[in-house]
Amino acid sequence: MNSPILQLLVLAGIAVFLILRLRSVLGTREGYEKPPLTHSDAPPSRPRHFDVIEGGPDHDITDHVDENSDAAKALARMKRVEPSFNVTEFLGGAKGAYEMILMGFESGDLADIKPFLSDDVYASFVEVVNAREEQGIHIEAEFVGVREVALNDATFDETTGEAELTVRFTGQLTSVVRDRGGDIIEGTPGEVKTQRDIWTFARRMGSDNPNWHLVATGE
Repeated sequence: MNSPILQLLVLAGIAVFLILRLRSVLGTREGYEKPPLTHSDAPPSRPRHFDVIEGGPDHDITDHVDENSDAAKALARMKRVEPSFNVTEFLGGAKGAYEMILMGFESGDLADIKPFLSDDVYASFVEVVNAREEQGIHIEAEFVGVREVALNDATFDETTGEAELTVRFTGQLTSVVRDRGGDIIEGTPGEVKTQRDIWTFARRMGSDNPNWHLVATGE
């Protein structure tokens, strides 16, 4: 076999090898393929339209009360007077206040919780604590936790700036009542009880004092 024919066979073999190699890497394509579009061939892009929604519902309010309720309208007016007011943050603070005030009342130690009570509520707490002391009654209580904190109602007086938020609590605690001699007259040690309370907190919106005061208690 002469040299030119041998060279052609070698080159053909190399070409076949390269084609098979490319197919194994890139795969095969079947059917008609559109040629790549140039800028002039490409269809004109459609303008994108964006809807800007303004004045939508305030989820910090509607997450806690009905959007069309009087409570929602009162909360909106509070926020207009004090834009930094946040309902969710308030409820988080109310949860902590509930534990602190409840346990202060159970133990009879009212000094630390007095700044968070209205004069009327503080006076009623003092009356109950004094009555327990006169009877020689002692309460041993331990707070377990809060199962529910929910906004029950809200009112706002635009004339005075006074806001009132009523909160529903469901708490759990252990409580044992002992007499003067230390005998248990109510409760079982370690038994967890569920307690439900409805408390109302008040504050003048826009004031420098950030503290809310407990102004009413109930069930």
